Amino acid sequence: MAFNYDEYLRTEKMPTLWCWGCGDGVILKSIIRAIEKLGWNMDDVCVVSGIGCSGRTSSYINCNTVHTTHGRAIAYATGIKLANPSKKVIVVTGDGDGLAIGGNHTIHGCRRNIDLNHVLINNFIYGLTNSQTSPTTPQGMWTVTAQYGNIDPTFDAAKLAQVAGATFVARESVLDPKKLEKVFVEGFAHEGYSFFDIFSNCHINLGRKNKMGDAIQNLKWIEGRIVPKKKYDELSEEEQKTKFPTGILKHDTTQLEYCKGYQKVIEAAQTKSQVKL
Repeated sequence: MAFNYDEYLRTEKMPTLWCWGCGDGVILKSIIRAIEKLGWNMDDVCVVSGIGCSGRTSSYINCNTVHTTHGRAIAYATGIKLANPSKKVIVVTGDGDGLAIGGNHTIHGCRRNIDLNHVLINNFIYGLTNSQTSPTTPQGMWTVTAQYGNIDPTFDAAKLAQVAGATFVARESVLDPKKLEKVFVEGFAHEGYSFFDIFSNCHINLGRKNKMGDAIQNLKWIEGRIVPKKKYDELSEEEQKTKFPTGILKHDTTQLEYCKGYQKVIEAAQTKSQVKL
């Protein structure tokens, strides 16, 4: 029997505003399937998004949702989670929203290890606002802010999350929705900051303007940049420079989750004692 997505969507807002062939819809459906597989009640789920194409995610999913200001999705989500520790909070950002203007919030969300599920849709460009360079835009590519070619080194979001303290880090792409669903299930179930670097295509504002062809050709370009972690670890250091590992890159269950730590602060304040971690 086919999966009934209508139970999880605001169908009155369909069709979406996303371009035909955009990977955002693949990611949204994978999130929904992961929620269903975990048996979460949608009344207990809150999806927070920022500004950009990814920001529309909160408009389409039928649960508690907050569409926030640019770069501030993690800050809003932190407040929501601290006020409602038992709720499931999913944050959806783009690479610009989550790594440029919102990069500082991402770093400290990771550092605190608060129980948020941060889905970063990485399409290597500011897609909604007409092709400005983002932190993940590959070197040499044309953007409206780098019309002679981007010279900035490409940012590795998953590496940042790992070293900043996120206790679950994964990378996948829209090429394989089943793998995407699998890492969402494992990461959503993890207690702590879960970070997902999801490679997606923007064949309109990255691909077309760099003469990369249609959506399928853009997906083939992504396929050429990724490799499963096990195979990646076998590559030479030189070969690794042009590839990104996929799969679960970090899973640490030993660190204190921030809401639990904050509860200790509340208890210490009530008893006029020092926090015991």
